[in-house]
Amino acid sequence: MDINFPLILLLLVVATGAIWLFDALFLARGRKALAGKGQPPAEPVLVEYAKSFFPVLAIVFVLRSFLVEPFQIPSASMDPTLEVGDFILVNKFAYGLRLPVSRTKVLDIGEPKRGDVMVFFPPHANETYYIKRVIGLPGDKIRVVNNQLYINGKPAPQELIQAPSPGNPQREFLWEEIDGERHLMAKNVVPGEFGNIPTITVPEGHYFMMGDNRDNSLDSRRWGFVPEKDIVGKAFAIWMHWDKLLSLPSFDRVGGIE
Repeated sequence: MDINFPLILLLLVVATGAIWLFDALFLARGRKALAGKGQPPAEPVLVEYAKSFFPVLAIVFVLRSFLVEPFQIPSASMDPTLEVGDFILVNKFAYGLRLPVSRTKVLDIGEPKRGDVMVFFPPHANETYYIKRVIGLPGDKIRVVNNQLYINGKPAPQELIQAPSPGNPQREFLWEEIDGERHLMAKNVVPGEFGNIPTITVPEGHYFMMGDNRDNSLDSRRWGFVPEKDIVGKAFAIWMHWDKLLSLPSFDRVGGIE
């Protein structure tokens, strides 16, 4: 079961703030009165903790909800652009300000563009963060033939970087260009299950997402379109790489996400 961290953080902010406010309005007066009689009581431990943690929790809540949220890459579906163990930053206001927990958009700022790397909640797992690349905008016609992407009837140019090797005879790495911007992608010489899809039209208010690791990504080719209301934000930078708990963090991959 996935943990709803935004909801937990909100509850902690509300709880610590309520304790601090209740103490300030009601309990603190009694302590001051006793202090005047020479019997200063100690501040309750719960109140002391609430006053210490509330400012920190509130700042984290605001930053994480409206500005920037950290995110760890859990799978190889975006390889080679993003590797398992990459820690990235997600811009929470690039596509509009949204209320935490309810995800309601309260301010329009921008819209997703083709080629953006986006974090979202997929339709089949609506409490789990996913990260893929925006391939199709509302109204776009998407088709895939032998791992060659077509957007509105035009092929997305591909340039071979690394041919299959003896150690990996099926996999090749390429540059793929979408709307004039290049990004890395990997595909198998023999297309997998989703290497061919017929032409589909992206409905209004939805987006078509695909992983850069084309034959090892469960994405819109499997579970369909992503509604606009389930967008989380735009991934824009890698700030650390940490393979596993017992390894040392690395900063060799720090930089922007293409």
